[in-house]
Amino acid sequence: QVRLVESGGGLVQAGDSLRLSCAAAGGTFSTYGMGWFRQASGKEREYVASINQSGFVTYVTNSMNGRFTISRDNAKNTVYLQMNSLKPDDTAVYFCAAATSGWGVSARAYDYWGQGTQVTVSS
Repeated sequence: QVRLVESGGGLVQAGDSLRLSCAAAGGTFSTYGMGWFRQASGKEREYVASINQSGFVTYVTNSMNGRFTISRDNAKNTVYLQMNSLKPDDTAVYFCAAATSGWGVSARAYDYWGQGTQVTVSS
């Protein structure tokens, strides 16, 4: 079994920065594509960013490109999401996910999910 645990969320003001972490246990982390998704209250889960197994190829959705960066450290079995210039609209629960055979923008590509970490951005 693969277990994913997100951390690093919190209460911040608009313009602040946060770095989310997702620690993985079980399986072989370096073989997984990884993704970040978020879900705001009353809205559907949406794609944020993803990264391939080696960490050399990344995608960030257009609405967050330039503010958010995804990275990974395979030696630490951890994937990160650096979030800068946070806005109130970024308020959501952020989830990380692992894909055993892909790392696309669709949630259906991912096999394992963490429980999420809350990010709240005040105006």
